[in-house]
Amino acid sequence: MALIIEYFHSLSSPWAYLGGQRFYDIAAKHGATIVPRPIFVQQENGGIPLRSRPDARQNYHALELDRWRKFLNLPLKLKPAFYPTDPLGSCLMVIAARQLGVDANALSLRLLEALWANDRDVRAPEVRIAVANETGLDGEALEAYAARDEVRAEWDKNKQDAIALGIFGTPNYVLDGEIFWGQDRLDFLDRALAARA
Repeated sequence: MALIIEYFHSLSSPWAYLGGQRFYDIAAKHGATIVPRPIFVQQENGGIPLRSRPDARQNYHALELDRWRKFLNLPLKLKPAFYPTDPLGSCLMVIAARQLGVDANALSLRLLEALWANDRDVRAPEVRIAVANETGLDGEALEAYAARDEVRAEWDKNKQDAIALGIFGTPNYVLDGEIFWGQDRLDFLDRALAARA
């Protein structure tokens, strides 16, 4: 039976960035297919955007990011130059890549890296195009395709499906309807995939 993981994540999430390569490696180990489904934090289900949280929660968020970046030995800026950001353009570009059958997962990770490690303003189309080109994709074509109605329709469907599943934060890895929320649940996802082998 084919293993499919629906990957609901925001293109502004540091946790999606920190867990991205580990997630891809786990999926590859089990021969699972990843379906990227970009979303925002789902406030309809109780998700709270970071900058709307009380100071105590924001401070703890920074502490956890620092712990995880050191533990994973990944570059991550605790205060990136262009965060908070509007990740919609990146989300639509990743959906465009998925629809065009090119490596949307690699693009997603590179866009997150651009924001969280490299102080690049992914709100700017020229930055997204450059990141896509650096990933080996056709950035101009992806940016143009991202404006199509079918991309926006998939974006809207991702949101509705996330709400229906009960998703609130990001990233979420959904396997056979079971949600694994957060990159710190990847070990559980790994075990669930192994159990289905």
